[in-house]
Amino acid sequence: MTKHDLIEKISQMMPSKKDAVIVVNTIFEEMLTSIVNGQKVVITGFGSFNLITTEVKKGRNPKTGETILIEPKKKIRFKQSKEIFND
Repeated sequence: MTKHDLIEKISQMMPSKKDAVIVVNTIFEEMLTSIVNGQKVVITGFGSFNLITTEVKKGRNPKTGETILIEPKKKIRFKQSKEIFND
């Protein structure tokens, strides 16, 4: 499912497609803002999103074989709810 598909589904319940676009964009903007600010986003029954920072690690330049340090990166981690595949 893409963002466009989600907008199409929600627009069936909204007065207009324009309203659905605003709703979907607002949800994603608020989620991203919270995550970037260090807050955990929890959607009950689906999962949670939070920001993690990787540690510095050693890597190797494949051309020269030289050992290099890979800088830490910020990533969004998703952890699914136990309820998703609870059959």
